Amino acid sequence: MVSLLIVFAVIVVGVWLKRPLYQSLGAATIVGILLYGVPLPDLGGILLRGLTGGATVNMALSFYTITFLQRMLQKRDRLTQAEAALSRLVGNRRINLMLTPFVIGMMPSVGAVLIAAPIVDRLAGDELDRDERMFVSSYYRHISEAFLPTYTTILLALQLSGQQALPFLAAMLPMVLVLFYLGHLFYVRKVSRGAEGRATKAARRTAAVALLRCLWSILLSVALILVLPLPIYVIVVGIILANVFIDRFTWQELKPMFRSAFETKLIVNTIIIMIFKELLTYAGVLNQLPQLFAGLPVPADLLLGLTMLVGTLIAGTQAMVAVMIPLAFATPGSGLALLTLLMCMSYIAAQVTPTHICLSVVAEYYHSSLAALVRKTLPVVGIFLVVAVGYYYLLTLIL
Repeated sequence: MVSLLIVFAVIVVGVWLKRPLYQSLGAATIVGILLYGVPLPDLGGILLRGLTGGATVNMALSFYTITFLQRMLQKRDRLTQAEAALSRLVGNRRINLMLTPFVIGMMPSVGAVLIAAPIVDRLAGDELDRDERMFVSSYYRHISEAFLPTYTTILLALQLSGQQALPFLAAMLPMVLVLFYLGHLFYVRKVSRGAEGRATKAARRTAAVALLRCLWSILLSVALILVLPLPIYVIVVGIILANVFIDRFTWQELKPMFRSAFETKLIVNTIIIMIFKELLTYAGVLNQLPQLFAGLPVPADLLLGLTMLVGTLIAGTQAMVAVMIPLAFATPGSGLALLTLLMCMSYIAAQVTPTHICLSVVAEYYHSSLAALVRKTLPVVGIFLVVAVGYYYLLTLIL
């Protein structure tokens, strides 16, 4: 276990030095290879499985196709149009204040928070101060990251834990509702409900159709991922092909997307993560962990949750998912309840860690500071943490 702690320390130091995740994990992998004394013939097998294994290929293709679909939505400005349709459909300003950033955040993009922020400013007006509007823009935009299988960390967590998307989403939905409620309790309820304008029944029907037209590709992708036993990239390719005809994309519009959707850093991160997992498996770390936890005075599940929380604060979400999920699911009794706890802990830390780039982006937009955003966020996620632990123990009784 000393070797594992050294490997983990290398990741933390790499992130602290602001090195990209693939460099930090790559350095940790090299250190691990040396510490565990992996012979060259075995090293070739580890690298080959991590590079070309079915799980690696599936995830890389899933990330690529989801990013491609995101580019199509951006090209047709669908998320901004969805906000306009939502405003016409739902007159309540509080509801729109929560739902609009959430809807915009359904596709993974750092720029999504910059789309949400001016809309939040318009809806809240002077009823929320600058830092409160900053919190609302960031907080509700990121709720999707806690549970939707269009996000890399969720796909990675599901792959590494062996859990299915639909049960995970069902288990997370109560916690998503808690997140919505807590944001409302602390800040959103300060905004008057006042309707933004009464719409006729016909106008609301038109707005509903417009909203569906903007979001159908996301909603259908998520729905099919949850219910069909197909690789995610196969499902998303089908959605992309349908969208080509529905939104009448030309070849000239599509051509640059094939290149821009290939995010090299994301793909390299995925490969390094899978090589790192293969190394941990080869070294037998995953088999030794249950014996280590069995001798500790702290319950293993809470220790894993705390490690996920603190580790994400230091190293970021993707790094901790890569490290902790394989370790956690080597312990006896690990399952859906534990995955739910770990992803809740990861979400909490992601909302206050300097390693989360979106927080700096939104702070800069509001000409405020990361510290101010963290001050607004801590009371909310603090309560959420307590609820998440209680919910975990409830799930262990049910599942």
